[in-house]
Amino acid sequence: MNVQLESSVRLLPDYETVRKHLPHRAWKYVLDLLQEHPVLVRVVPHRATKLGDYRPPRLGECWHRITVNEDLNMYAFLVTLLHELAHLRVTAILATGTKKHKPHGVEWKKEFAAVVGPVIEESMVPCDLCVALAATLQRPRAATCSDRLLTLALSQYDHGVDQCLYVEQLEVGACFQLQNGRQFILGDRVRSRYRCIELASGIEFRIHYLARVLRLELD
Repeated sequence: MNVQLESSVRLLPDYETVRKHLPHRAWKYVLDLLQEHPVLVRVVPHRATKLGDYRPPRLGECWHRITVNEDLNMYAFLVTLLHELAHLRVTAILATGTKKHKPHGVEWKKEFAAVVGPVIEESMVPCDLCVALAATLQRPRAATCSDRLLTLALSQYDHGVDQCLYVEQLEVGACFQLQNGRQFILGDRVRSRYRCIELASGIEFRIHYLARVLRLELD
């Protein structure tokens, strides 16, 4: 019995790194959520394709896994973590059933609203973010960066001040550079993306209107 207890203690995850990335007012609430189910949370380097992700337990294991990008400001980190915890809760609720569900279907939207609601009600984030989150709950998106109002609201709290803009803030014909160094000329908008011509290759790419870019002034 003592051996089993000691083993369990060693397996308890250390959420200290997670705490350092969250708003102080939200920490106790988030910790309670993390302790609902066995979950390992890793803070990882920047990924251009996603802010966070969730993986269900592997075969024979009990641990859920969540990763969140380390370069997010504390409020974006909080929203991303809650997004992934909603996925975890759906998996845990439906684990014993055979019903299939869409990744961001009715079940996920319900759980996302459940975990975000207290953040708004108890003002764990600034007023403008409470308004943006409340609007988001009217129509939750599959990714935080797909929600224009929420993305813009969260960006106001990014670390420091940089020279980056959103693609939608540029005028057609403007030149810009992505974070990976590739350079483009901005074309027309098509739904949520812009037609852009890469300067080096002349090839057309579609770039999301909320991509962060650096304006170029070419001679």
